[in-house]
Amino acid sequence: MSEKKGDTSTTIWTDVQAYTLAAICLLLGVAAGWLIRGSQSPAAAAPVAAASAPTPSATGSATNTQPSPDQLRQMADAQAAPLIEKLKSDPKNFDLLTGIGNSYYDAQQYPFAVDYYGRALETKPSDASVRTDMATVYWYMGDTNRAIEEFNKALSYEPNKANALFNLGLVEWQGKMDVAGAVADWEKLLATNPNYEGKDKVEQLIAEAKKHSGIKPGTKAQPLPQ
Repeated sequence: MSEKKGDTSTTIWTDVQAYTLAAICLLLGVAAGWLIRGSQSPAAAAPVAAASAPTPSATGSATNTQPSPDQLRQMADAQAAPLIEKLKSDPKNFDLLTGIGNSYYDAQQYPFAVDYYGRALETKPSDASVRTDMATVYWYMGDTNRAIEEFNKALSYEPNKANALFNLGLVEWQGKMDVAGAVADWEKLLATNPNYEGKDKVEQLIAEAKKHSGIKPGTKAQPLPQ
């Protein structure tokens, strides 16, 4: 993942700190794939950028079926096309704008997704699910500060929204090394959503984060894989 925009501080690390941070990065590289859509069940969550499993070719060798960026763009355009056509006669239709944004989100076409989510939120700014999705897109685009801002805005409308709290904690930890902030978000999630499907996952993250509570908030980590 590219370096997060808006982070300008630098820190000199000791060898021990660097080794500890590397271990955290390995964990967080996996945890990054846990980010959840605004209206998605945590049980259904999957890494956005997960690679397809290799499949045997005609010659018996393995081939990767992961679509190329151009292919993903073409698939998103095809899926969004009928919605975009309908949008011409109803340009402020919240559901159409959100649906188009979702198509581009799923295909990892994040600049297009954030554009349509933003237009949808102009029509209905209090929709915490769409704002959570837009915040997540900003994170995947490398803008940590804007992602956190949008997660917090979603929570201003729906303070106990589980998926926003879950994602905000991951971004605060991975993007800012703010362990205390992340743990507070996750503990609030569990306290206000006692039947949360991903409870075990959250408890695991809290336990791992607390092991590294000595990392100073705001410290820059090395770029992590998406």
